[in-house]
Amino acid sequence: MQPDLLPDIALHRARRERVIEKMGKGVMILATAPEVIRNRDAHFPYRYDSHFHYLTAFPEPEAVLVLIAGDADKNPPKHILFCREKDMEREIWDGFRFGPEEARDVYRFDATFAFDKLDEELPKLLENQPSLHYAIGFDAAWDARMLSWLNVVRAKGRSGVSAPATLLDARAIIDEMRLFKDAHELALMQRAADISAAGHLAVQRNCKPGMGEWEIEAELLYHFRKGGCQAPAYTSIVAGGANACVLHYIANDQPLRDGDLLLIDAAGEYQGYAADITRSFPVNGRFSAPQRDIYEIVLAAQLAAIDAVKPGNTWNTPHDTALRVLTQGLRDLKLLDGELDGLIEQEAYKPFYMHKTGHWLGRDVHDVGEYKINNEWRALQTGMTLTVEPGLYIRPSEEVPKAFWNIGIRIEDDVAVTENGHHVLTAAAPKSIADIEEVMRHATR
Repeated sequence: MQPDLLPDIALHRARRERVIEKMGKGVMILATAPEVIRNRDAHFPYRYDSHFHYLTAFPEPEAVLVLIAGDADKNPPKHILFCREKDMEREIWDGFRFGPEEARDVYRFDATFAFDKLDEELPKLLENQPSLHYAIGFDAAWDARMLSWLNVVRAKGRSGVSAPATLLDARAIIDEMRLFKDAHELALMQRAADISAAGHLAVQRNCKPGMGEWEIEAELLYHFRKGGCQAPAYTSIVAGGANACVLHYIANDQPLRDGDLLLIDAAGEYQGYAADITRSFPVNGRFSAPQRDIYEIVLAAQLAAIDAVKPGNTWNTPHDTALRVLTQGLRDLKLLDGELDGLIEQEAYKPFYMHKTGHWLGRDVHDVGEYKINNEWRALQTGMTLTVEPGLYIRPSEEVPKAFWNIGIRIEDDVAVTENGHHVLTAAAPKSIADIEEVMRHATR
């Protein structure tokens, strides 16, 4: 692991201090994700909750963060962690765990408690607090637990103890913070992008007719893990031929045929930050004329949309830009007939392009953050990161020449908004027709 990309504990405490400042008063409670059984006594690989980890860097399950805003007069703010006790026997089976004392010192908490003390300690921490922030409605079990703690406090009303009268969604504060990436986060995202791009380059070099979609997926996962990613950022899409026209195809169990295109939407997660890359290329290394025609339209739309990513433009500007290029391209190929603005207004492109051109990217592959403010598309600002991913998906139809049937193309890159424009994090993954064919021409076959 690169030393400059290790968790920055001071940075995480500073984030908690910002949250407390935005709270103003009251208590915030955030639980990390639970472990999930896959079958019998085998678990899915553990992945912490993004909000929790953003504020703590603490990697273990069975952990809860409590932030108390305090007041300026007599009670300073407090950062409190509940986590698993040290247990040498369980460490023999499952590996190292910090325990409350070491977690307090390493992760810079003011106090720590054992996780099994939640029901005993949480009601005390809620006493005489005006408000409670937590992820309302996110998990029914935690909703019930919060209410039980509040009821314990309310039961003390006759002795002069008050319970929080206001419940607020903690995500409202944290989502907006996470939308803007700092330099440390951008470095992690660049690393995730570099590893993922190397995986895409490798499969372009090695792909050939007769391989299986599953073989391509296996090689991608190998390169992601070899590069240092803890896991794929999402379930990989490896879609040959007609499968590329299924937007969320994940079976990855069909053979790759000579003459087909292969659409790959796959990337790794590095230290909790996702990359998200899609590339489309011919299985045999050479675009046919119809494939080339569709590909050039999608690439032109993507490049135009990326150019529209800059401060001052709104979130929807790249989408609107891509849409005009795609629709004009469909007109040029006579797949649509009519005046450009009218076709866009009528959404005549929808049979071929049915999704938006991007989404926020960060700790979650579809990351947090509002897309509209007061019902208006929000302005792009420095530190935001997003995907740009137009596509065209040509399904068999009587209205479409057979030469275009089952051509599915999407091209996706990760883009950070900079002070003067943008930076493409995933530029190392080849995407021009010339570059793709050059890479595949020199591949070992």
